[in-house]
This record gives sequence, structure tokens and C-alpha cells, in this order.
Amino acid sequence: MASAVGTGQHAGGGLDAQDTHEPRSERGAGASEGPGNGSGAAPSGQPSAQPSAGHRRIALGRIGSPHGVRGWVRVFSDTAPPENILAYQPWLVGGREVAVVAGHRHGKALIAQLAGCDDRDAAEALKGQTIAVRREQLPPPRADEFYWVDLEGLAVCTCDGVQLGRVSHLLATGANDVLVVQGERERLLPFVWEQVVRDVDFAGGRILVDWDPDF
Repeated sequence: MASAVGTGQHAGGGLDAQDTHEPRSERGAGASEGPGNGSGAAPSGQPSAQPSAGHRRIALGRIGSPHGVRGWVRVFSDTAPPENILAYQPWLVGGREVAVVAGHRHGKALIAQLAGCDDRDAAEALKGQTIAVRREQLPPPRADEFYWVDLEGLAVCTCDGVQLGRVSHLLATGANDVLVVQGERERLLPFVWEQVVRDVDFAGGRILVDWDPDF
């Protein structure tokens, strides 16, 4: 049964950002669960083709205020649990790669020390910066999952061949994750495997849905 996982929500390596559910290509990584992908039925539950990682960047959190005077910073993480963000190295901060020298929980907060950030002034300069990683740094999703970022941009068409548009992004609603499809108008399609989403075909660049175009 398919469901979507957002930016950090994944699978495996602990990217659970909702699992954050907000896969932003700097919107989040997200993974959507589903029995398969393919250019037709997928009885094996395996994708017909894996998406290309390319050079996409996945936002996992952001830098907060300085912690202390030795360059440590607070980290707002979109992964679940929050400290999983420390497992992805290097970080991309302000357009450059930054190694995480150390990091851990500090009370309810998460703090980290970054290479080259040795004092409070340097830490202050990083405040508010997005923490991202390259798509290829993420662990492979399970056979029944898709990263949200891999679904974004795919064409969406009905079983009758009606083109609805392309996936702009996904939303987490609590019950089902939702595909936001932009075409001649915006449509919100629940990511419910078999009932709505019938196939995810990365090779063909499309998602096949059982959906009335009038809705």
C-alpha cells in the first residue's frame, strides 16, 4: 500500500522527515511508499526504472543561532529523529560543502560544530542558512517506496490517457499524502496506491492514476 514520505521521511537510513513529508528539491526528499513502479502492472513490486539522482539538492533543515563561543550552532532538523541529519555528510550550506566535525543533542536542542566555524561570529554568519545534501547521498528507498523529490516533475495521466499536468510538490495531510498536480488547473490527488495511483514509471516520466479529470 503506498503512502508518501516527505523530505526526510524515508526509509532506511533515517532520513525520516516526517517523516518530514516535504520533499523539496530543496523542498525535501520524501519517499512515497507503493508496491511498485513500472510501465504497466508491477506484480513484482519493483520500479520499472530508478530515477536519476542528477545534481538535485535536498533540504534537511537549517542552521539556528550560535551555541556558545566556540563556533557551535543550533540545528533545526527535518529528519526523524532529528539527530539523523548528522549522518548525512557533507552538508551543503550557503552553496558550499561543509563537514560536520561533531554534533549531538543538548537538552531538547540539536547542536553541531562545522569545519571552519571556530567562533561565535562565524556561527552567527551561518544563522538561517538551509542545510541540504545531494540526492545521491540519500540511501536507496525500499522497493515499496519513492522519494518525494523523485516524484516531483513527473507527468500525471489517467488510465484513459487524459493528461492532468505535472507533479508540483506533495503535501502531508495526516491521513494520506497528496500529489499537487499543476495543469490547466491545480488538482490535489491523494497518494493512495491502487485506488488512485496505479503506476509510477520513472523511465517514462509519468504517474498513472485512476482519477476523474472533472475533479
